[in-house]
Amino acid sequence: MAPWTSADIPDQTGRTVVVTGANSGLGLVAARELVAHGAHVVLACRNTDNGEQAAAAITRDGSPGTTTVEELDLADLGSVRKFAARLDGPVDVLINNAGLMAIPAQRTADGFEMQLGTNVLGHFALTGLLLDQLTDRVVFLSSLMHRIGSIRLDDLNWERRRYQRWLAYGQSKLADLMLAYELEHRFVAAGSPLRSVAAHPGYTATNLQSRTESIQDAIMGLGNRFFAQGPDMGALPELYAATVPDLPGGTYVGPDGWGESSGHPIPVGSTAASHDREVQAALFTACEELTGVTVRVPTTAR
Repeated sequence: MAPWTSADIPDQTGRTVVVTGANSGLGLVAARELVAHGAHVVLACRNTDNGEQAAAAITRDGSPGTTTVEELDLADLGSVRKFAARLDGPVDVLINNAGLMAIPAQRTADGFEMQLGTNVLGHFALTGLLLDQLTDRVVFLSSLMHRIGSIRLDDLNWERRRYQRWLAYGQSKLADLMLAYELEHRFVAAGSPLRSVAAHPGYTATNLQSRTESIQDAIMGLGNRFFAQGPDMGALPELYAATVPDLPGGTYVGPDGWGESSGHPIPVGSTAASHDREVQAALFTACEELTGVTVRVPTTAR
């Protein structure tokens, strides 16, 4: 079969897609391609000025779809709740795209370790709050770095351990993947027609690699220049996960190249740890307790 590209995205006319972090990087490309295929895309951005600029650029070429920009700070559960309350009507697809990578030790407005709070808990709360409006699927963004992660249920927030930025990132991306799997288990158990899937972009050059506030920014900048693929390719796995009509729930999508670092999207595997059903369930419960959002799976889509 020919490699899957953005040209293979089915007509999205009449569909509404929420993309977090849609003002730059992978989220911007995903939003652009979805609008180009007729979708209405809600650009959920922490900085709405940047979001409006992105929306103007997306629609400037006369794309058939439409956009709205809404403020969403995933590092503030109050902002997540306000965003969900403002969002009216059905949402066909939620793409939990936004994220932080290997940043210095910081805390969210709610006191969570910043990568856990933004990459995991903010998206978990958003998903739970929008579930009654969802009609098709939710897409979680993981990473190749989920392979270095481990879920420390006794210290998710790095309160007892010495903070290590890359291990914190690995934990957050493993958590995203495990939550995607656990949510799919719950959909199946409830007889819900909804789907939960996940994707990773391989090694893709984005602005994530310039926020470590360390010498690593320069090193990763060289890697981006000489080894990484561009965001147009890096966004394909999440677009595949969001739009392929018959994609089974629980699918994990990544690039087809060597080591899954680059290439066109295909279903891929993940670590044995990511499939630990007991830890998946315990993590899901921990996220409910930390966010105060109890996820109730509807048995029928809206």
